Amino acid sequence: MSNLLRNILIGAGVATVGAIGTKAAVDYFKNRGEEEVVPEEQGDAEVTSSEEVAYATVEPNSVQDFLDRSFGNPGRYVPNRPPKVFDYQGQQYMVIWAEDSQQSKNQMLAFKYDESGQRKMVASVGYTGEKTDYNLNLDGTPFAIEVNGQRLTSGQSVAEGASDVDFVLA
Repeated sequence: MSNLLRNILIGAGVATVGAIGTKAAVDYFKNRGEEEVVPEEQGDAEVTSSEEVAYATVEPNSVQDFLDRSFGNPGRYVPNRPPKVFDYQGQQYMVIWAEDSQQSKNQMLAFKYDESGQRKMVASVGYTGEKTDYNLNLDGTPFAIEVNGQRLTSGQSVAEGASDVDFVLA
């Protein structure tokens, strides 16, 4: 499993800091800060239960490079919260929180990877204190987006403003 996660990181051009770690999924998704870096010499951890997530702590500037390449407008999206790159129950995901300088709002972007390393955007949420717009396709995944205490998994709409958006277990 950690090989799949490493392959996706390499394919996305995202550099890791330290080895791949594991953590109870419920704790991992509650954490809004940077994950603890697992020392390289410890080696990659393997998940021992379906309730655990394998995660990589990434180099913040490599996420900037990924955003610039992916959206073709260098500097438009600037990460403003530690990203989450993880494997949960055999599926690999990357979630990035960034400021969208072009539209003056925050943006949460979530990608799901398939076995061949191809990514599909499964969530895009733009948010300011005034409004939150979203386009979600999380059906069939164990995840939801939490906005102002409400959990959403699918659809495209506009809701009241939010100061933060979380990627959570559904």
